[in-house]
Amino acid sequence: MTIKNSKLVIAIDGYSSCGKSTVAKDLAKLLNIIFIDSGAMYRCVTLYALNNGLISGDNIDQKGLKSALQNITISFKFDAESKTNETYLNGKLVEKEIRSLEVSNHVSSISAIGFVRKKMVELQQKMGETESIVMDGRDIGTVVFPQADLKLFMTASPEIRAERRFKEFQEKNENISFEEVLENVKKRDHIDETREESPLMKADDAVVLDNGRIGKEEQLNFIVQELKKRNLIN
Repeated sequence: MTIKNSKLVIAIDGYSSCGKSTVAKDLAKLLNIIFIDSGAMYRCVTLYALNNGLISGDNIDQKGLKSALQNITISFKFDAESKTNETYLNGKLVEKEIRSLEVSNHVSSISAIGFVRKKMVELQQKMGETESIVMDGRDIGTVVFPQADLKLFMTASPEIRAERRFKEFQEKNENISFEEVLENVKKRDHIDETREESPLMKADDAVVLDNGRIGKEEQLNFIVQELKKRNLIN
């Protein structure tokens, strides 16, 4: 499979736990281009805030966080052995920590802060300046790369998404109920859709992919066909 453009940008937006990162990783591997997990970047900021006493209950020390942003570096590395992308916060591997329920419970609130989004968007745009990329998130097609070659908007019911997250926690032997996970999914949806800064919404020219009842291979084939329709790949 060959990319026709010298620099291809694919934006994948959608609700939490829709499998955006999974399909984005698979697509990047198939096309041999870079995958950038924008959600992991916000999770890194959230983890840093939690670890440094900048979050207390539902309250965020925004003054302290704004000052701390200059001390936060985020990078991604591809682990050839496990064939997975790994996320590093200030040089430390944090892939497991950023997927915890505690981080999930606060990441939407952190993501809603204007100066955090501005900083992350700057970093994301810089990452996509020189190379072909697949990036997933909430506002990639609307804010970060509004001129993306292909925009996808992924969705599925809250119950299906909660079931996926619940299984992930079970596999990690974490003692969390399905009801807690479902509540978290619905809470994040509400925050993502109603925040003032870059709310979650479908770009006018985005293609909707409801993956509630289809598997990874079908999703990937769907996206490949969309790329071929646009004459972006051979």
